[in-house]
Amino acid sequence: MLRIHQALQAGGFPNASKLAREVEVSTKTIHRDIEFMRDRLNLPIEFAPSNNGYFYNGEVSAFPTMQITEGEIVALVVAEKALQQYRGTSFEKPLLSAIKKMEQALPDTISLNLADIEQTISFRTRAEPILNLAVFDALAKAVAQRQQLELHYRKPGHPAEKRLVDAYHLANINGEWYLFAYDHARHDLRTFVPARIQSVKPTGKTFERTQNFSLEKRLRDSFGVYSGAGEFEVVVRFNARAADYIREKKWHSSQTLRELKGGGTELKMKLSSLAEVQRWVLSWGGDAMVLKPKELVESVRAAARKILDPAAAHSN
Repeated sequence: MLRIHQALQAGGFPNASKLAREVEVSTKTIHRDIEFMRDRLNLPIEFAPSNNGYFYNGEVSAFPTMQITEGEIVALVVAEKALQQYRGTSFEKPLLSAIKKMEQALPDTISLNLADIEQTISFRTRAEPILNLAVFDALAKAVAQRQQLELHYRKPGHPAEKRLVDAYHLANINGEWYLFAYDHARHDLRTFVPARIQSVKPTGKTFERTQNFSLEKRLRDSFGVYSGAGEFEVVVRFNARAADYIREKKWHSSQTLRELKGGGTELKMKLSSLAEVQRWVLSWGGDAMVLKPKELVESVRAAARKILDPAAAHSN
């Protein structure tokens, strides 16, 4: 649009074909941009049939600058900082390019302040996932183009095996990447960790994603990314030392808190699987005590015994 503006300022009645050749886009894009400039930016652009080209029917001193609030500037910087989790992926270059273009469109007085704001905000990741960029790029492309893939996938503690999948969705959940795909051998939707994929090969086939697929519905009753077929009422009691940390976050959409005498709190949730919540409970050490369900009480107790007795852990 800046190139179109410059051509109109220079005169000569440029038309869509000429502008498309100079800017190296289609004439349809030129028509769309001119319409935006006229209707949204209120620039006095008119078409002169006698000259077969466009012109400014009025004085235009400069191309309109981007109007942006202070809050939007801070949000822009936060977004750029958050891109650290996409470093090295196929998303990094286009995202950074888009943000830089927005920064360049800001008035000079605002752009100069970005450096100051950058010193006040940062993101840190405790355990950054290790990604094979070639594998990740292949997954991103397959999801976008609905490609069927042949994966060599290795589950922890098992040899790699061939999996034929339809790549539905690639998601970053709590800083970790996951591929949600339909597994043809298991006739079900499964969750794959990209870091465990040793190789990816498109089969040349495409698929139609089922209308029933919804990541939000799939993860609604899970504590993390793995959902199960069970129905568990989980109740965990936290002492006063841990209670404030529990109150500060929403751990699950179904959660309810009950305050206890002495400053403790009791967390109740409805989950479809206990695998991930077991690890979470253990991370609180002696500050958490499981009350329900019985299966979770027993699994936490067994895991705690293994921590105390390494010999028992190796024997199992």
